[in-house]
Amino acid sequence: MNARIEHSLTLSGAQKAAVLILALGEERGAKLFEALHEDEIREISAAMSQLGRITSEAVETVCREFTEQLGGGALTGNLESTERLLLKLLPRDKASFILEEIRGPAGRTMWDKLANVNEAVLAAYLRNEYPQTIAVILSRVKADHAARVLALLPEGIAVDVVLRMLRMDAVPRDVMDGVEKTLRSEFMASLSRSARRDAHEVMADIFNNLDRRSEQRFMAALETRNQEAAERIKALMFTFDDLARLAPQAMQMLLRAAPKDRLPVALKGASQAIRALVFSNLPERAAKMLREDVEALGPVRVRDVEEAQVAIVSIAKDLAQRGEIYIAERREEAMIA
Repeated sequence: MNARIEHSLTLSGAQKAAVLILALGEERGAKLFEALHEDEIREISAAMSQLGRITSEAVETVCREFTEQLGGGALTGNLESTERLLLKLLPRDKASFILEEIRGPAGRTMWDKLANVNEAVLAAYLRNEYPQTIAVILSRVKADHAARVLALLPEGIAVDVVLRMLRMDAVPRDVMDGVEKTLRSEFMASLSRSARRDAHEVMADIFNNLDRRSEQRFMAALETRNQEAAERIKALMFTFDDLARLAPQAMQMLLRAAPKDRLPVALKGASQAIRALVFSNLPERAAKMLREDVEALGPVRVRDVEEAQVAIVSIAKDLAQRGEIYIAERREEAMIA
């Protein structure tokens, strides 16, 4: 909520409680938190972190509803003030747990949160789980969301999941608790960490998707103003030439996933070293056919080559994010035998 809140009527119950606790200050607000249930603490904390700026008039109205007049100034509810308050009230690990949930998808329950997770992100996570676990999870989310996730799973896994869902009886409470705990500690925590990515990582992704000329122009300008930032971005970038950092097994998996119409175009503008690397990781017959495809292309626009290379780099990064391949960092290359 970025706009100022002028009147308390625009606030929900949880937001009013958040305003009151902020108005009381951290010490008194912590004592009030002690009387609340954990679910209430979580809901109020989420509301507090998104309050934005609250006018003094709205603060006074809220406090009057609690039979207490307050004549203070405007308040700002944000993640930082929420974190300070939680750390005063709860052990650090418990406060961090609640803050991770706040940074993650919206929703009061785990299943509410899953409903707000992009289906591609959820499918990428579930494809590494047991089919029975996937079946339990998809049986608890809305049908339209489950359908979109199911469509993105590998066919063999998807069919197995469907069969298990058809045979599924009532899931024991302890099993469901275990699934929720795993989702909370692994999947949601991972999403939260992704949401807090370093700005240099975000910018490296943007630079990866620029055309070569724009990338060089922006990088040169950045180097003149902030050499350290430019070097950090360069270290985080992953380009087509960086495919040399892949182990043979990872390269072979990437080549199987790469679109067959994009690979020849990408190689048309690649260095001889990268071409040799790609050919050496293909069966002899497949390598021969790919060479012939590259040679048969004739002149290709630079833009088309760059777009094809970006597409293949994106696939490599997706595979790495799902844990299916490992991309060595640049500094790992300089090793002494």
